[in-house]
Amino acid sequence: MTTLTLFSRTLQSIPTSVSWYLADLGESRGKQELFTRRSPQRLKTLREHALIESAVSSNRIEGVEIDRSRVATVVFGKPPLRDRDEEEVRGYRQALTWIHDRGAKIPISEETILQLHRMSRGDIWDAGKYKDKDGDIIERFPDGRSRTRFKTVRAKDTPAFMKNLVDLYAAAVRERRVPPLVLMAAFNLDFLCIHPFRDGNGRVSRLLLLLQCCHQGFEVGRYISLERLIEQNKDRYYETLQESSQGWHGDKHNPWPYIGCLLSILKMACKEFEERLGQVKSPRGAKTDLVQTALRNLSAEFTLADLERACPGVSRDMVRRVLRDLQSLGEVECVGRGPGAKWRRTKRGNTPKRG
Repeated sequence: MTTLTLFSRTLQSIPTSVSWYLADLGESRGKQELFTRRSPQRLKTLREHALIESAVSSNRIEGVEIDRSRVATVVFGKPPLRDRDEEEVRGYRQALTWIHDRGAKIPISEETILQLHRMSRGDIWDAGKYKDKDGDIIERFPDGRSRTRFKTVRAKDTPAFMKNLVDLYAAAVRERRVPPLVLMAAFNLDFLCIHPFRDGNGRVSRLLLLLQCCHQGFEVGRYISLERLIEQNKDRYYETLQESSQGWHGDKHNPWPYIGCLLSILKMACKEFEERLGQVKSPRGAKTDLVQTALRNLSAEFTLADLERACPGVSRDMVRRVLRDLQSLGEVECVGRGPGAKWRRTKRGNTPKRG
């Protein structure tokens, strides 16, 4: 039984932690209009950076990574693409742009889901098509062993499950018996358990998350990369997904760990949006803020490469400039030599890591 079927029959209570997230997110949505009235240039800078971060992070989660020096060109330019990885990053950016431009005008439908898969997968033979062979989620270990972590819906049953999922979601939206954000996360969980495509399910799920946020009036995903926050918190994300998927086929699963995780990520995005928009003073100032935010999310010790990896779209010169400025303020220190030297946040600059 899908989570949406479960909720359509009974939703007797919501865990306290989820209720807190819903209250905080409601307050953030109320502030959203105030923040989005700020300088258009600030919003443009954040939006451009979010496009880069989202395209890079969502693909990197799936093991698809491109040369850092090519990121901005692949995302915003029109050069000949070098390989399949660049094609997938470019395709994901195109899907993001479609959602950013049209937002809530795009319906949650099977046609939309197939289109998002088609765009994000590029010129591959099964782009925009449901899987034609059964494929379970396999966990592989370093010693060569493997185990089936989750049995997905069989290929022959996938079209019926997807139609039912979309129909249940539409009915639940009309009936308004389930909080919309809970409904969004439940849909996301069911989509991943169905696993309708041979490959690209995770990327489509994240695109759907952004689209559903637009439907519910949360514009934050346009300016703060939800994909980047998922990547930064991927251990918890995958742990809760595994926990909530256990027993899914037998009507014995607990959806709340995964729902709570997604809502916490959305809350992080809202908080970061408010902080960034309150601090950004110019395009260059925005880049500085992006590097400083990435630095707070790294471990206490890091390398220049670690920081660059966390700031796709920010030049190496800018990253180094910010590091030098922080070093002069005594907030970071270099504890080695050469390109691979370790850097360390000092007590003066050691702010708590988010999430």
